[in-house]
Amino acid sequence: MRIPPSLRAREPRAAARTAVLVLLVCSGMMALVGIMGPSADGDASRSVVWACCAGLLLTAGVYHWVPATLLDRAGGFIGLAVVGVTVLCTLAVSAGGTSTRAQAFLVFVVLYAGFHLRTAGALLVTSQTVVAGGIMLFTSDAVESALTDFVFFGSMLGVTGVLLARSSNSHERLVGALKRQADVDALTGLVTRRVLDRALSSALARTGPQEGTALLLMDVDEFKSINDVHGHLAGDDALVHLSRIVKLQTRSSDAVVSRMGGDEVAVLLRSCSRETAVRRAEHLLDAVRGEPLVLPDGTLYGLSISVGVAHADTRTDDLRTLYAAADEALYAAKRGGRGRVEAAFA
Repeated sequence: MRIPPSLRAREPRAAARTAVLVLLVCSGMMALVGIMGPSADGDASRSVVWACCAGLLLTAGVYHWVPATLLDRAGGFIGLAVVGVTVLCTLAVSAGGTSTRAQAFLVFVVLYAGFHLRTAGALLVTSQTVVAGGIMLFTSDAVESALTDFVFFGSMLGVTGVLLARSSNSHERLVGALKRQADVDALTGLVTRRVLDRALSSALARTGPQEGTALLLMDVDEFKSINDVHGHLAGDDALVHLSRIVKLQTRSSDAVVSRMGGDEVAVLLRSCSRETAVRRAEHLLDAVRGEPLVLPDGTLYGLSISVGVAHADTRTDDLRTLYAAADEALYAAKRGGRGRVEAAFA
């Protein structure tokens, strides 16, 4: 059974690496306790300590060898924290109380959860840890003493867990914002070249004998003159205008529209025959011609584009060949008089 995303790790691979490190450190601490023997109420016997040490090493091996994504989907990371707290509490209560050593292990769990689990999971583990700490304290001490220690220890664990969860949340939002900036062109709202490359690689890998993958490259004819005569803001308006028209003429289910840089726009068409690719390129050409750009002074400017079409009908991972074919076709369209479609086949 898969657990909900809110209880999963933020970055499974990082969580797995930390889990292995923490498990090894804890096994080393347990081994030290096993060598020195119990020194306080709440410490388990040597046999139990060595059994726990062996269990920690075995668990570390599992988290090292099993794929992190599989562990995450199965709830392996929040499960590790929950089981760890439960075992610590059980050992301490069965030994008759608690000790500083047991409390130190609880701090490890809160730190791990705060750094690596999503907010809901981190708060769940922190709450369980505070409850477990209270059980350990009230089992070993008088009520008055246990209450004082619990208020102090529980507050420390709770505040630590909440602060770590908030910090990790802020970091995750920042990383997400940076990724979105890297994936979307700020001016046109189209995806960037790196998104197109990923989509193109995936489409080419799935291309079968009865279908194909097409790449359309287009740019604005005489774009430099728009900037020179009407200003760079008009040039920006022209790019936004072109991008809007292209998006309206394509479907996100079978196409990816990307700004390649400058005034060049690319369209990936999945599961598309050669004839269909050329026909859709001609439709784009007509759509741009049919909707003039409104300049800042209110006058209408008829945009014209040239389009190069490249098509691959076999499975491949060679993006460069397809890009080169589309680029060659685009320049052939420009040499042929602009405002036209030319096709090449990779």
